[in-house]
Amino acid sequence: MPAQIIQANETPFQTVPVDPVTLDIIENALRNARIEMDATLVRTAMSPGIREQGDAFPLIADYKGRMIVGQFGSYIGPFLEGYEGTVEDGDLIFLSDPYSVGGAISHCNDWLVLLPVFKDGRLIAYTSMFGHQSDIGGMVPGSMPIHATSIFQEGVRIPPVKIWKKGVYNEDLIKLVMHQSRTADWCKADLNALIASCRVAATRVVEMAKRFGDDMFTSATDLLLDRNYRAMKQLVESSIGEEKVSFEDYICDDGMGYGPYKIKCTMWRENGRVILDFDGTDPQSKASINMFLNENMMRMFFGIYMIMVFDPQILFNDGYYDLIDVRIPEGSLLKPKFPAALSGRTHVLGRLFDILGGLLGQKTPEFLNAAGFSSSPHLFYAGTDKNGKWFQLFQIGFGGIPGRPMGDGPDGHSLFPGFTNVPNEFLERYFPLIIERYETVADSGGAGLHRGGNGIDMVYRFLEDGVIAIHDDRWFVPPWGVNGGEPGMRAKKILVKKDGTEVVVGNKLEDYPVEAGDRLHFITWGGGGWGDPYDRDPALLVKEVAQGLVTVKGALRYGVVLSEDGTSVDTAATEALRAKLRAERGEISTFNFGPDLETLRANCLAETGLPAPTAPKWNLPLAQAAE
Repeated sequence: MPAQIIQANETPFQTVPVDPVTLDIIENALRNARIEMDATLVRTAMSPGIREQGDAFPLIADYKGRMIVGQFGSYIGPFLEGYEGTVEDGDLIFLSDPYSVGGAISHCNDWLVLLPVFKDGRLIAYTSMFGHQSDIGGMVPGSMPIHATSIFQEGVRIPPVKIWKKGVYNEDLIKLVMHQSRTADWCKADLNALIASCRVAATRVVEMAKRFGDDMFTSATDLLLDRNYRAMKQLVESSIGEEKVSFEDYICDDGMGYGPYKIKCTMWRENGRVILDFDGTDPQSKASINMFLNENMMRMFFGIYMIMVFDPQILFNDGYYDLIDVRIPEGSLLKPKFPAALSGRTHVLGRLFDILGGLLGQKTPEFLNAAGFSSSPHLFYAGTDKNGKWFQLFQIGFGGIPGRPMGDGPDGHSLFPGFTNVPNEFLERYFPLIIERYETVADSGGAGLHRGGNGIDMVYRFLEDGVIAIHDDRWFVPPWGVNGGEPGMRAKKILVKKDGTEVVVGNKLEDYPVEAGDRLHFITWGGGGWGDPYDRDPALLVKEVAQGLVTVKGALRYGVVLSEDGTSVDTAATEALRAKLRAERGEISTFNFGPDLETLRANCLAETGLPAPTAPKWNLPLAQAAE
């Protein structure tokens, strides 16, 4: 039974003409309200993940639940269809369980609040925000256990409940939820920040409706949705063919010794709609790398990728969703069956962007990005300091962004453009550690006409005994290059014990003990290269050697011979080397995946310091393989 909307005023909204100037004013006011949501959040949250890194996602939706402005697409429509409750003035809904909302949020650390906005007794809009909580209980600090085999091991699960019901605050509910967390003060502050952000946006929506009239406001939101539909329809017709194209990529491992796991997607246009079919994706994992992928979220990923590549001026909203049909097989890595663990879904989330690039670029290789979005590396460090005080760090690191048609990939940048790094000064002030080094890894970006972004080597020196956890990927299967570009360097993590002993540790690691004085080299992957590296301007290599981005030896990957100190180009030697390398290489292929899987397995220990993962159950039907 769908949710029951209780309104004092049942008068339907009327469609009225909206002139272009008014439409532009309302559009920009909504954009600004979304920005104000973010500003409110970061000024009132406490955890570094939200306050410093911005790991939170807002939206403003119309009265039907369709997102007008936001970042992650609207879950509201499907949620209301399955919510067996009422929605009334003064309510505020709170939830975190992915299985209760069809994967609209993808793990229990993401706390979501939904505020129905009423004006004069009528529901006129919704505002919503979700953000990643540092700890929600469960079997490990940070609540994202790699070895979890059930969502029940991943901390408190919150079904849709009302924090505020008709204006009355449910204090006992919040006490119960916060009692599960190791960092209850952060979680409570962050939750209040999410609520405050939604209330700010609700105030702005009501102000707009008062200024222009309710019917004018709702008619304007309809026009914004329709405009997005028409713009995306043109992009679909011009960029997506009727012939099926497929692409597949891999999650390196599940942290329990098995991998890689294949994600496959086939795309085509049929009757004016884009079909995204994930048939061929591997079965769900017993571990926590599964992602319960909501179809609307995948529509959002597809749309924002199209918009950013082809026309960044288009306002991103839910208007185009009817143009995209997403098909995900039950029991697969992307739609696991309850109660599969979900906390480590970040690797799949990042890999979906690489797969979209691989699909969309096959028809128009000139717009094709290399691989490198790939993952969102996490570090956890927790323990009790010498004063008996509990400390707990959750930090997101950055890898190399792929080479692109318009230029080099940024070095050490975020998967999501809105994310920022946690300042080193903040880390050293609030946690018992010192950041000894924060620098790009020279030559880690794939060579190309446009170089892949370099990865990062962030060196932590721990000042207290404790435990660490690492969540990262792209250590086994490298980020691929395109149009002649080479793959990027793979990720690596090295722990240097206080006695000088070096240990290569896994990129998915849980509850690993560290001592005061130990140092961790947290090395992330480099982005794949774009275009023929032998066409890159040799003068750029001289500049990049001086900047520490490329080495003299690394310049040879571009067929460029530099002087011993890297300050000048040997032009004759460069021309000869490039001619030789071009002849040996032959024809350029669209994709350069590097070695095949069997070669990667054979060479894994020698190249990475880690044993190769064991292949999962490839050929069993989904139902059997998931058992």
